[in-house]
Amino acid sequence: MASQTRTTLSVLLIPLLLSLLTASARAGSIAVYWGQNGGEGTLADTCVTGNYQYVMLAFLTTFGNGQTPVLNLAGHCDPPSGTCTSLTSDIQSCQSRGIKVILSLGGATGSYQLTSTSDAQSVADYLWNNYLGGSSSSRPLGSAVLDGIDFDIESGSSDYYGDLANFLSQYSSQGNKVYLTAAPQCPYPDTYVGPALQTGLFDYVWIQFYNNGQCQYSSGDTTNLVNSWNTWTSSIKATNIFLGIPASSSIPGYIPPNDLTSQVLPAIQGSSLYGGIMIWDRYADVQNNYSGQVLGSV
Repeated sequence: MASQTRTTLSVLLIPLLLSLLTASARAGSIAVYWGQNGGEGTLADTCVTGNYQYVMLAFLTTFGNGQTPVLNLAGHCDPPSGTCTSLTSDIQSCQSRGIKVILSLGGATGSYQLTSTSDAQSVADYLWNNYLGGSSSSRPLGSAVLDGIDFDIESGSSDYYGDLANFLSQYSSQGNKVYLTAAPQCPYPDTYVGPALQTGLFDYVWIQFYNNGQCQYSSGDTTNLVNSWNTWTSSIKATNIFLGIPASSSIPGYIPPNDLTSQVLPAIQGSSLYGGIMIWDRYADVQNNYSGQVLGSV
C-alpha cells in the first residue's frame, strides 16, 4: 500500500515539476527603449503597464571629443530650456515599481566619439554628476538618480569605450550600483562595442537581431538567429543576454509574436545567460501591443 502511494505521488508530482521547470526557463524580462517619439506616451505610463523591467531613455546623442553633451528625447521635452526636469517624478515612479531606468548613449544618429582615456574619464564624470549619483547644478533630468548607462554605439570608432565602462563601474563603490548595458548589432563581434564587451563589466547585453540579414529571423527560418545567439552566448561575459527585436513589422528582422513564442524563444531559453527580450521601441509597442502578446512566454 505504501509503495502504491509513493508511485501515485510520483505520477502526480512529475507534471508539476515539469511545469515549474518550464516556468523557470521562461523567467525572462522585457526591456524597452523610450524617448524617440512623442506619441509613445509618458515614461510613467510606460512603467505602469507592468510589461517592462528595464527602460532605456534614448538618447544622449552628443558626447566626447570636448563637445557639450546633448540629450535628445524627441518631442517629450527640451533639455536646454530645462523642461526635462519634469521627468524626475516619472523616473522615481518607475523605480518605485522595481524598474531600472537607464540612460542610453549614442543611437543611430548623433555626434559622439571618445578620443582618449582622459576623454572617457571626462564623459564618465559628466554622466556620474549629471545623471547618476553625483551632483551638479544643471542635471537635465532633475534630482532623479538613474540606475545605469547603456552603450548603443552605432558610429565612430570602438576606441576607449572599454575605458568608459571601467570608469563608470568604479562609481558603484560610491553608493548604488551603476548598471552597465549595451546594444550591439548581431554580427559578432560588434564593430563599435565589441572591445568594450570583452571587459566583462556589462550586466545586460541586448543584442539587436534586426536590420542585419545574416543573423536575424526570416520568414519562419530561425537558423541564422539561433546560430548568432549561440556565438554571442559562448563568447562574451555578461550577467544576462537579451534577444533584441522590433515591435514594428516594417523593420527587417521582425518576428511575429506567435513565431517568437513557438519557435524562437524555445530555441534560446535554455541558455544560462538568457535574460529575456529587448523591444525597439515603446512607440511601436504601443501601436502593436507586442509586449502584451508575448509577456507570458518570455
